Amino acid sequence: MMNKTSKRAIVIGGSLGGLFTGILLQSIGWEVHIYERSSHSLDSRGGGIVLQPEIIEAFERAGVAYQQPFGVVAHERFYLNQDGSIATNMPMRQTLTSWNLLYGTMRRHFPPGRYHQGKALTKVTQNGEQVTAIFADGTSDTGDLLIGADGANSTVRKLLLPNHNPEYAGYVAYRGLVDERELDAETAAMLTERFVFYQFPNSHILQYVIPGENESLVPGERRFNWVWYVNYDETTELTPILTDKNGKHRDYSIAPGTIAPEVEQQMRLYANQVLAPPFQKLVAATKEPFVQAILDLTVPQMAFNRIALVGDAAFIPRPHTASGVSKAAANAIALADALVNQNHDVSKALNEWEPEQLRLGMYLRKAGQALGERSQFTYGKERFANLFTENAALR
Repeated sequence: MMNKTSKRAIVIGGSLGGLFTGILLQSIGWEVHIYERSSHSLDSRGGGIVLQPEIIEAFERAGVAYQQPFGVVAHERFYLNQDGSIATNMPMRQTLTSWNLLYGTMRRHFPPGRYHQGKALTKVTQNGEQVTAIFADGTSDTGDLLIGADGANSTVRKLLLPNHNPEYAGYVAYRGLVDERELDAETAAMLTERFVFYQFPNSHILQYVIPGENESLVPGERRFNWVWYVNYDETTELTPILTDKNGKHRDYSIAPGTIAPEVEQQMRLYANQVLAPPFQKLVAATKEPFVQAILDLTVPQMAFNRIALVGDAAFIPRPHTASGVSKAAANAIALADALVNQNHDVSKALNEWEPEQLRLGMYLRKAGQALGERSQFTYGKERFANLFTENAALR
């Protein structure tokens, strides 16, 4: 850690983007307080994440101790035929980790007394060289810099850019986790320590193995993580998908264990109709699938005097880029560098930091959109109910 400064940062959002920012600003001597709106533990969220170099760089710069390998190593990619046989295989080494492992590792590093839960932001004010966050419980905090790291549904962004909100991309991602021991031996042997894909018209599904419960990397204690992209019309079909089992409509996602039974049943029936057999078995073995709408978000500005937007609060890259988490890490690394370069002068640092972060966000947005268009909309926008009939019609 560098010499301590008198500077204080307020980070809104206690998920990965907020924690990356927190550990890196702390490493350059800032006093950092993180405020998370949820009062519940976040350590059961999310699934798999491709381990990109920016994540490791953030950990190493911040002095975060982490296990090695920091995930499960896949050595090759398989692309399957409709009958489940291997169409193509290629060597490709990647490390696959989990949201839980990243979150838990950073939480253990960050001072618990400076991580505050149940804190819903309602207002932000700036006065000269200070910025104040005001919360729904009547409390407030004042610092030299405020970071909006509160995700796609960012309150900070809504206060600053009320007309810039996520837009639905035309499809959702069904996701699930399956403990290694709960899958039959033949299917597990094909999927273990490989990145496996099955592609068909206007859809694809993929899987890889990630650390298990309690962050275990022990074979037999890990999890299969799958993601399946399915098209749904926003006007006629999306609302039921994003309405949970209690009848509450959610903006962007439905958490594990809360999908409406009729939606889950339809998803499972569709899986049996169109997926290759190994993926049919994987979906069938999933106890609590979850779903998230695929979104696009672009902002024209990320710095606002003494406020900055990072991660999904600013740009949401589609998951095909495997860069959502690494972009949040990159935003935080660049912010720490700019503050050091400008001798902790916040205004000068944000002026240095913003242009490249805007370019990064735009680049990833365009790359993700191109991949999504090719994957989901090559043959129009509909789903294909009968794979054999539709494939025959396309030939």
